[in-house]
Amino acid sequence: MSTDHDSAVYLIGCGEPDAATPANIPAPPSADTMGFKAWNLMRMAHIGLRVPPAFVLGTAFCPDADSRARAGRPATWAEGLQALEARCGQALGDHRRPLLLSVRSGAPISMPGMMETLLNIGLCDATLPGLVRHSGNPRLAWDAYRRLVASYGEVVAGIPGERFETQVAALTAGRDERTLDFAELRTLTQQHLATYAREAGRPFPQDPVAQLSEAITAVLASWQAPKAVAYRRVNHLPDTLGTAVTVQTMVFGNAGGHSGAGVGFTRDPATGEPHLWVDFLFNAQGEDVVSGRRSAHGHDALASVLPTAWAALRDAAHQLEQHLGDMQDFEFTVQDGELYMLQTRNGKRTPQAAARIALDLFDEGLITAEVARQRTAGLTPAMLSRTVVVADAARAGGQTAQPLPAIGSAATASSGVACGEIAFDEARARARQAAGAAVILLRRDAETSDIAALEAAQGLLTARGARTSHAAVVARQMGKVCLVGCATLHIDEAQRTATFGELTLREGDVLTLDGNEGRIYAGAVRTVVEAPTELLARLDRLATA
Repeated sequence: MSTDHDSAVYLIGCGEPDAATPANIPAPPSADTMGFKAWNLMRMAHIGLRVPPAFVLGTAFCPDADSRARAGRPATWAEGLQALEARCGQALGDHRRPLLLSVRSGAPISMPGMMETLLNIGLCDATLPGLVRHSGNPRLAWDAYRRLVASYGEVVAGIPGERFETQVAALTAGRDERTLDFAELRTLTQQHLATYAREAGRPFPQDPVAQLSEAITAVLASWQAPKAVAYRRVNHLPDTLGTAVTVQTMVFGNAGGHSGAGVGFTRDPATGEPHLWVDFLFNAQGEDVVSGRRSAHGHDALASVLPTAWAALRDAAHQLEQHLGDMQDFEFTVQDGELYMLQTRNGKRTPQAAARIALDLFDEGLITAEVARQRTAGLTPAMLSRTVVVADAARAGGQTAQPLPAIGSAATASSGVACGEIAFDEARARARQAAGAAVILLRRDAETSDIAALEAAQGLLTARGARTSHAAVVARQMGKVCLVGCATLHIDEAQRTATFGELTLREGDVLTLDGNEGRIYAGAVRTVVEAPTELLARLDRLATA
């Protein structure tokens, strides 16, 4: 590896480089040079948390087409790959013990879900039997292969994801796809391979090195994806930051009933309460949770079924806060009962949570009074006040108030109350916002591609998705009320209607989201604003601490 910043390739969890060999010393690691995700992976490895080994292509590979092309050349990362292979005792493309890799983006500033990730790189017709023999799990192998073909088709070849989703829906016929057996997954993989060849005009690449090369290039190119550009615009981030690429050995949350994938916060990001806030899916990979296309569960099932992994997760969360001094948003995988940490970053939070967390961390001795004051500077009483729904709603014309029952419920991803007209897409949301109307965005999935539409809305309601999906995280950061995973919601975009059980509403009808209680109301409801008396008193005491 080179000492040149433009050629910086970093190792994580592969053993320390030989300090006597200058070629093995990359440019000095920092969040700016290797991206915040990889920087925190390195920090987690250094404090003893179990992190899958990785090599990282720094942010200097992102600025232009020539740099991205150089990043895709195998010679650029040959030493990094060799280090992974030596560390794991596996080799990329090996027919007996194939090394499989994830390829992840990571900018110097956290941009949740705005760029691409590819999992299971290295699987092909020739290496799949080796994974079956090595894992003893044919279902895992075929599930990983079909996932790779679909995600690679969407991210690298530009094939609409719906082409693959339709095949999944047809085969499952309403069942949870995690119940598919290996024979069904083999059939699905074959269908995906045929779709890839037809849509891309070429077969799915069977050379693992070519897969890795194209995956690296595609992840770097996703820095310019419309949703990433929109996120930077909304958050006033410079386009010059660039993204790094982390190439990491795979761990498998889809290895069976004692495996799974999860996302969590070390404290409640909506209220700041000091308890773990976790979504977890058994027998799943990480994208199932964060993509917003699946509904996930809280931590109770994980704690019940895998108590050892849950205890390890609690210990890891405690270590992260002790070491990093702030509430963390982390991703993890459990494979056959063993916990692996995949990412951590300072968690996005509401203003109320920001105040509570800073005050609690100060009281716990993790941060100084000065740091707590810096973190709470600018939080006004109005920002910290809480809007809540009153049990009844005033009827038009001043008539007597009548109870207004909820028409549905969902998981709260971001608290507060939002009321507005239903809109199903960005064009409608922006048009009604321009006309002076408040808007509630309704979507089937909580996807980050909706960031521009969400910017024009007061709140987001989805039929599927987890509280910790990237879109929910972004909604919370933007101060939007967000409810996800409303099981009774059915959206018909062609008819421009939303059905909640027996009730059908049309685009333009008024809806209220109660993000405090996770309830949904037809029409407007009466609300009151509650001042956080105790929280304000604690902030006053902090000011003189």
